[in-house]
Amino acid sequence: MQDYLVRRILMDCPLCEKEHEIEERKRISAITIKGEEVEYEECYYFCNHMKDEDENEFVPAKILDENMKNARNAYKVKKGLLTSEEIIKVREQYGLSQSDLSNLLGWGEVTISRYESKAIQDEAYDNILRLISDNPMKTYEYLNKNKDKFSESKFLIIKDKINKNLLQYGKEYLKRQILESEYLNYIEPSDFNGYKTLDIDKLESIVSYFAKRINNLYKVKLMKMLWYSDALSYKLQGKAMTGLVYCHEDLGALPKGHYKILELENINVQKEEDYDNTRYHILPNNNIDFSFIDAHEMDILDQIINKFRNYKASDIVDYMHHEIAYLETIDGQEIPFSLAKEIKDF
Repeated sequence: MQDYLVRRILMDCPLCEKEHEIEERKRISAITIKGEEVEYEECYYFCNHMKDEDENEFVPAKILDENMKNARNAYKVKKGLLTSEEIIKVREQYGLSQSDLSNLLGWGEVTISRYESKAIQDEAYDNILRLISDNPMKTYEYLNKNKDKFSESKFLIIKDKINKNLLQYGKEYLKRQILESEYLNYIEPSDFNGYKTLDIDKLESIVSYFAKRINNLYKVKLMKMLWYSDALSYKLQGKAMTGLVYCHEDLGALPKGHYKILELENINVQKEEDYDNTRYHILPNNNIDFSFIDAHEMDILDQIINKFRNYKASDIVDYMHHEIAYLETIDGQEIPFSLAKEIKDF
């Protein structure tokens, strides 16, 4: 991303000591944090009255704090840690203040405040935050363990919020666990998962994205499009998108646990009875979060959609049967992604 103008602000310039319009600008900068170089979006102010190019930029203290927060979040993303905004969402999920969440987990009172603003959590703390985000029952365990840190009224308020989350998200958590159980042998990146561990958030987003763009999307066609998406991602970027593992079956590549995929709460499936057959009609989920799909991945999905939009299920199955990845594997065998580099017409 190039340096670009955000807005102009009339203010007293600390560089030239005159009142005039200052340009607020943004650019991508690099910084080293804990030995890792990361790129982040940096905001700065520009004075066009100064002739010396080395002295025409300044950053107010408040914006400097925001820049450093962006840099730390870029580091967190690179290391697979929750960002500041994601930690806030975990807390707000249960209607907790920063000190409430720290107390619930038995941490220092300002720990969460630091993680949301200036500090980078270690992996152990990050895992606990992810755990309570995904599993309201685990949150309830922590609340009971540290109930002495809350007044009775506060305890009951938090307990009620956890119960509501359990009703809302508990089913999804259990369905995810069932699918994840299919992938216990694939928790490490490998040739069989495209060097990407199972990412259910992204999988749900991709399925809904396909359903939104393709009318009359049914299970067989969806499963082939998922393989092509992961295969093209591997071919272009060196890793798959979803972390699904695909096997050689009569109808082409099928992911392990394909029925369990359709049972996920965030995948909208309508069963249609057709004589002796049950057809699974995939529909969009209007509440899905597409932010799990980055710009490069979205481009890949669009290529897959444009390629197969008008294919019938039988057409895409026949097309898949001519892929090197299918021809060089046998019934029931896992399809290694190293063969995906040979996919046709992409």
